[in-house]
Amino acid sequence: MSTTPSLILGSTSRYRRELLQRLRLPFEAVSPQVDETPLPGEAPAALALRLALAKAQAVAALHPRAVVIGSDQVADLEGQPIGKPGTHERAVAQLRQLSGRRAVFQTAVAVVRASTGFAEVLLAPVTVRFRSLHNAEIERYLRLEQPYDCAGSAKSETLGIALLESIESDDPTALVGLPLIRTCQLLRRAGLDPLMS
Repeated sequence: MSTTPSLILGSTSRYRRELLQRLRLPFEAVSPQVDETPLPGEAPAALALRLALAKAQAVAALHPRAVVIGSDQVADLEGQPIGKPGTHERAVAQLRQLSGRRAVFQTAVAVVRASTGFAEVLLAPVTVRFRSLHNAEIERYLRLEQPYDCAGSAKSETLGIALLESIESDDPTALVGLPLIRTCQLLRRAGLDPLMS
């Protein structure tokens, strides 16, 4: 009988599922039932950290023997959180607001293993500089990509890269939604080494 704990991704995001598959660990994805409403005055980084941990804890409460990953991303424009637009109109407004400016995408990852009491969360900030965008560029991008489920309306892994001047990060997958370097660090600390499992 294997002593390797089961792994659960506390997320329904297809982006996070695709990223976690790179580690070649068997896992299942479970939707965390977490209220993502920011607290009054909550900074974007604090919001991302709180929600990542809350998602992992919510799933771990139902699967206490598993190792559970939770993650969250909040776009930070000069201290103001920018979430998922949800609609075309909001996405247009977000990209107009981000045009020619620098934003920090605060991506947090948490790992919880309830059976051992392990619970840690790390932040992987990504600094993104947006080009000065024309309305026609914004409209064409949104019609082609429809990134309405992405914080800040920009999918850097596809055509959204054309919106940007630069990306600065020490964890290259963080901008897509799951910082795999930090995820591996936390998995090892929780007793699940991706290279030895």
